Amino acid sequence: MSVNYHKTYQANGEAAERKWYVIDADGLILGRLASEVAKILRGKHKPIYTPGVDTGDHVIVVNARKVRLTGDKLKKKIYYRHSNWPEGLKAMTYEKFLATRPERVIEKAVRGMLPRTPLGRRMFRKLKVYAGPHHPHEAQKPEKLELPQARA
Repeated sequence: MSVNYHKTYQANGEAAERKWYVIDADGLILGRLASEVAKILRGKHKPIYTPGVDTGDHVIVVNARKVRLTGDKLKKKIYYRHSNWPEGLKAMTYEKFLATRPERVIEKAVRGMLPRTPLGRRMFRKLKVYAGPHHPHEAQKPEKLELPQARA
């Protein structure tokens, strides 16, 4: 009797070929953009994806200032932070948050979709977000990535 055992491929972090992608956030919806970026940072778009290994690619997001939120979220959604002092809770609408720190809006959305482990923190470091259309990573020869499903 012949038994056919299939070995499951386990990637290691050094074997993963890292690419650089540029995503233009102009007109994209925040949550849909963040989920696609998180998928690329984790490496889920690759056939060698292994949950406990960082196989993801680098992502550069430009035009963060022009990202959209649907419905009334721009005025009703609130960003909270706390200074760890008594009565230190600060609240800000996403309209003001997007006007003052557009990079942080996308970073916060993507970070929430990554694992809350040292591996997730390592994946998050491969994300670069810029408010305007220019970035300093031309030497890495990033590929432009279109996300048609993030538009609506």
